[in-house]
Amino acid sequence: MHDIYIFYRPPKDPSKFDYHYENIHVPLVQQLPELQNFTWGKVQGDDDAEYYLIACLTYENQTAAVQSLASEPGEASVQDLDNFAQAGVSVLHVPRLGGAQ
Repeated sequence: MHDIYIFYRPPKDPSKFDYHYENIHVPLVQQLPELQNFTWGKVQGDDDAEYYLIACLTYENQTAAVQSLASEPGEASVQDLDNFAQAGVSVLHVPRLGGAQ
């Protein structure tokens, strides 16, 4: 399995960010080919947290992840970041090495 974690920095206007993320960006991400799982949540407990929201995209392997992001829906999802994530994002590719069932 291969996960892609997206870390969103705190936006200037959280309500605008939330609206765009939930109503425009999430539907774009859900169109990604070969996407096996998509989860996201807001960071809680620290008003000065470095990140506001963290998302995780799960694929069968790295090849599937790369091909998915290179697809038309993938490119649209990446381009959409300019519309709501002006505070910046960090993206980490994490191949799974182990875990418990």
